[in-house]
Amino acid sequence: MADLKKNVAPLEDFDWSAYESGNAQVNESREAQEKAYEGSLNKVNDHEVVDGTVIAMNKREVVVNIGFKSDGIIPMSEFRYNPELKIGDKVEVYIENQEDKKGQLILSHKKARATRSWDRVNEALENEEIIKGYIKCRTKGGMIVDVFGIEAFLPGSQIDVKPIRDYDVFVGKTMEFKVVKINQEFKNVVVSHKALIEAELEQQKKEIISKLEKGQVLEGTVKNITSYGVFIDLGGVDGLIHITDLSWGRVSDPKEVVQLDQKINVVILDFDDEKKRIALGLKQLTPHPWDALDPDLKVGDKVKGKVVVMADYGAFIEIAPGVEGLIHVSEMSWSQHLRSAQDFMKVGDEVEAVILTLDREERKMSLGIKQLKADPWENIEDKYPVGSKHTARVRNFTNFGVFVEIEEGVDGLIHISDLSWTKKIKHPSEFTQIGAEIEVQVLEIDKENRRLSLGHKQLEENPWDVFETVFTVNSIHEGTIVEMLEKGAVIQLEYGVEGFATPKHLVKEDGSQAQLNEKLQFKVIEFNKESKRIILSHSRIFEDVQRAEAKEARKNSGNAKKGGKKEENAMIQNQAASTTLGDIDALAALKAQMEKGE
Repeated sequence: MADLKKNVAPLEDFDWSAYESGNAQVNESREAQEKAYEGSLNKVNDHEVVDGTVIAMNKREVVVNIGFKSDGIIPMSEFRYNPELKIGDKVEVYIENQEDKKGQLILSHKKARATRSWDRVNEALENEEIIKGYIKCRTKGGMIVDVFGIEAFLPGSQIDVKPIRDYDVFVGKTMEFKVVKINQEFKNVVVSHKALIEAELEQQKKEIISKLEKGQVLEGTVKNITSYGVFIDLGGVDGLIHITDLSWGRVSDPKEVVQLDQKINVVILDFDDEKKRIALGLKQLTPHPWDALDPDLKVGDKVKGKVVVMADYGAFIEIAPGVEGLIHVSEMSWSQHLRSAQDFMKVGDEVEAVILTLDREERKMSLGIKQLKADPWENIEDKYPVGSKHTARVRNFTNFGVFVEIEEGVDGLIHISDLSWTKKIKHPSEFTQIGAEIEVQVLEIDKENRRLSLGHKQLEENPWDVFETVFTVNSIHEGTIVEMLEKGAVIQLEYGVEGFATPKHLVKEDGSQAQLNEKLQFKVIEFNKESKRIILSHSRIFEDVQRAEAKEARKNSGNAKKGGKKEENAMIQNQAASTTLGDIDALAALKAQMEKGE
């Protein structure tokens, strides 16, 4: 207080007595002073926009001086787009009321911005001005930004040069933008933050690209991960590590090797003439696994690995990261059947195999798993000698026989003629079915071609030795027509044996043709044990009877004629004895006539 008193001194010419008495002269002096004070203030009108200066502020309010007799108070929320607001900053305000009931100046910064906003935003587009905006909230495809009081649209692709994974972190932030598009008709404004940093990045990109060389090792940041590779930010320029260049081993998903925002060293493998596409490698920073492969590893050794890729023709086994061998399907089993590799294993299986070939220069290796078992054909004569009997499984049919498997890798063929002694089999499917078990006997061993000749009927005695005594030629048997063919009919006889008759031997006695399923008597007209053939005839039965009767009739007729001739000769002789020589010529003519008639 002492300092205040020291600095305050009364006016030397002030008439205190006149002031106390209310002298008019003093009043005139006061009015003059008030007039002079009023003249020192800005003249403002309601509903106009003026510039003011921030003279005080707290968390809730901002005090703005516009050169009026009182200052205005504006809510801090109207300045949320500008978190850097400070005392002394110039701001535009809208005068709502010069004096309310409390004598307070009422200002609005929000309305001031809205009044000038459209002109300001158009100027910003025209002049490519960098402006500030407040990100209010998320919307479909991007964000809503407060720019000069206008709600502008910020597309998600225009927030940054790199893909945005979390849009919510930008809500409530104030950022710099460029106006990139205005729709005058619908009053729509589109802004971009990405456009501001692209120019700077382009310059950085040119500097980086100008220094690129193949084989150069750079540090980068994982920017994006796709199914085919990883994009790396090299500091303003992007490069791609293809999935095959991430690791010497097989990679199904790049996320197994790298993570977003991870910093890694990469080597430049290649780039185009304009250096717009940069191919990078990660695995090339480590030695090739084949170079580190055990030098003592050789053909015949056993190795363990995991199935990493399956194909119909085989499986790739990774015995070490980046070192793979192929097990061809033919090396998975001693069996010669055409099968798919998926029948033996699947991706992820742990398997043991034998090295069949090893080429370190070409970095190729072939493996086999059947070699872990003994080859069943090595001692085939001992295990399956000729004449031995076994149970086999039907694998396949052909028109000429049945392919069976006695055990894995040991196949054989039963010829269609060796299926049954008696049945006429047109196709093996009539006799058995695929997957069924069948008893067989080894007939012949073909070790070179790894094939056995097998028989099924040989397990039973040959019934044709008996049939030879039963179905003798000319013997008659009852049979049923079971099948009609173009060349004849198949007849089922007793004992399960079948015979055959041609159409002319199927004619019945009344001249009609025998029909299917008709039961008749048949005569054996041919029996062939070697070809197991019996030829039958129904017609021959009554034809033979008719032929015998005709023969007998001819025989009786011949005897009668001979007796008549003898009588005639005797009569002639008698007549000749009593005739005259003149009648001899007449008798001779009669004899000649009779002989001619005979």
